[in-house]
Amino acid sequence: MKTLGTSLILSRVYDDYKPFLYFFSLFLPIFLSFPIILIFLSRVYQQQQQQQQQKRTAATSPPPSPRTPPASPSFTMHAPIPKTQTAIIAADEEGTLRISHDVPVIDLEPDSVLVKTAALALNPVDSKMAKGFAVPDAILGFDFAGVVVAIGTGVTRKDLKVGDRVLGTADSMDRKRPSGGGFCQYASTVATQALRLPDDMSFTDAACIGTSLSSAGIALFRSMKLPGSLTAPNTAANPPYVLVNGGSTSTGTMALQLLKLAGFRPIATCSPSHEELVLSYGAEKTFDYRSADCAKDIKAYTKNALAYAIDCITVTSSMKLCYEAIGRAGGRYTALDPYPEAQATRRVVKPDWILGSTVKGRGSTWTAPYGRDADPDARIFADELYAGAQKHLLEGNLKNHPAKVMSGGFPGILEGLEMIRRKEVSGFKLVYEVEQ
Repeated sequence: MKTLGTSLILSRVYDDYKPFLYFFSLFLPIFLSFPIILIFLSRVYQQQQQQQQQKRTAATSPPPSPRTPPASPSFTMHAPIPKTQTAIIAADEEGTLRISHDVPVIDLEPDSVLVKTAALALNPVDSKMAKGFAVPDAILGFDFAGVVVAIGTGVTRKDLKVGDRVLGTADSMDRKRPSGGGFCQYASTVATQALRLPDDMSFTDAACIGTSLSSAGIALFRSMKLPGSLTAPNTAANPPYVLVNGGSTSTGTMALQLLKLAGFRPIATCSPSHEELVLSYGAEKTFDYRSADCAKDIKAYTKNALAYAIDCITVTSSMKLCYEAIGRAGGRYTALDPYPEAQATRRVVKPDWILGSTVKGRGSTWTAPYGRDADPDARIFADELYAGAQKHLLEGNLKNHPAKVMSGGFPGILEGLEMIRRKEVSGFKLVYEVEQ
């Protein structure tokens, strides 16, 4: 009875609310979908706003430029550095030279750069090194130019990077560093003395500079103690004369340029056939060294006041000429080799001779009188010299000795050394491109 009563009550309630329930059933789906509709409308509105903004931006912006290809890298990527290389080495202590294809590549030192050589230049000293300073299995040669392929971990120079074209000097016939010579495919030099090349300078021209710069710079600014340098030129209204004896040699043409850039008045001796060459490198006046009146003419031109002479020849007759040309008050005489002491005939003239290869401060392992202890001050001096030279080289103020590019690669270098011994080289340097 109780269940029947409850059913009657529910039936009456349903009859009373039937219209309302029917109406609710029709609109319930709409009510449930209303939030979804709002989300959809919101997204449509946002898309319309973005499209309108893009149209406004396009109307006020310039048309896009065509796509440019990526720039080429500023340096050439190099293959891995090999362990061995081709080089000219001493076969024995008698100075027999040979070409070897399995010479170790030097281990890169922290303060140095490794250079893949492109050109090698010969100096008269190379022919002397082969005979009197031979170290079995050590590499011969000083002057090179090429591309930097590795930089030591201790190098702080910011303007030098892998891929740069540079010139440098190596350490020929070094007993402590037999792989340190320059006549090879991979040579090394200290980073502070690796000179970057101007864009218009070839490797063959650049290879002519290093040893000449070192020798002339040490002689003029360290040995002679000239009152001026590349970084602090002499500013006197009447700067002193400096005699370059042997003005047509590679060190002579470099000395003339350094003197001019440092504010001095360079004069030079040379043969008449080389006068035009010597004048083109900055000599104010030239004198024929073969003339009996050469010293007298120099004294007259300098009003008996010449106080400095660099002797790029360094034989008995050349030293005698310099001593006679130096003025009454005396001065300084600097040679590029040990000078004949018997010719040091004037007490008012102070003689000296220099070793250009000491620029790295390591000294020399060669026999007396060419042996040298390590000299950190020499490195400090040379780094400053090279810094000044770097500026002038990039500005086009410093040029190389005339280069005579020879064929033959490494075998050609051996023949070139014989040409130097036969005195067939004058007024130019022999340069060889490296076989890769």
